[in-house]
Amino acid sequence: MNTEELQDLARNIRKSIINMLAEAGTGHTAGSLDIVEIMVSLYFHALKHDPENPDWPDRDRLVLSAGHINPALYATMSEAGYFPKEELLTLRKINSRLQGHPHNHSLPGIEASSGPLGQGSSVAVGMALADKMDNKPNHTYCIVSDGEHDEGQIWEAIMFAAKNKLNNLTFIVDRNHIQIDGTTEEIMPLEPFAKKYEAFNWHIIEVDGHNFTEIISALDKKSTEKPTVILAKTIAGKGIPAIENNWQWHGKTPTKDEAIEAIKQLEAR
Repeated sequence: MNTEELQDLARNIRKSIINMLAEAGTGHTAGSLDIVEIMVSLYFHALKHDPENPDWPDRDRLVLSAGHINPALYATMSEAGYFPKEELLTLRKINSRLQGHPHNHSLPGIEASSGPLGQGSSVAVGMALADKMDNKPNHTYCIVSDGEHDEGQIWEAIMFAAKNKLNNLTFIVDRNHIQIDGTTEEIMPLEPFAKKYEAFNWHIIEVDGHNFTEIISALDKKSTEKPTVILAKTIAGKGIPAIENNWQWHGKTPTKDEAIEAIKQLEAR
């Protein structure tokens, strides 16, 4: 796909996210909207995967540690062919395969159940270590939120990955500067963020999290000697002016009327 096609795909995914959340009446809007370019770059460029054979042994793995932004994951997976798009509107409903947080026994293609922040990082590290021990070529990707770094467990995983030289592991940090109660720098300052990862002996790449050229270049330039972290600077609620950079939309969903207006704004762009 060229850049224009990727941008069109991202726009359609954002429209799906808005419709899903408005229909469910519950969920997380800001982070789901801002991670879209990352998801598209993974599923339509970087990941070795097969929607018709989701348990393919040689596949790469994606762990969504920030499980609350799974509307973006579901919408992207539907575009990639894992399940019908019509199913997106069952998000968070009783007996739906699209649970409020990823559940790997509910939907093929979900590598790990997640939700408790920080834990997905350890799961991803374990997957990467197992593949390295088995001399497998698979790569493990893990999407983590910036606020998630308030959890001590994630730093243990970071330290362990560096010690074991897991060059088959890439963290992608959604650096949107918000969390549920405010901005990250008000709640628990993270800066100098990149230098923290550097101190733990990771390979650091910083990108504009909405620029496909930068994202894809970063995904193609992973270290061959140590774990890589891509610090993706994103705009919370990307695409909807009324939502952008507003931490109060972390766990808030649009009403039906707000969704209609949001879709109009996305189409206008």
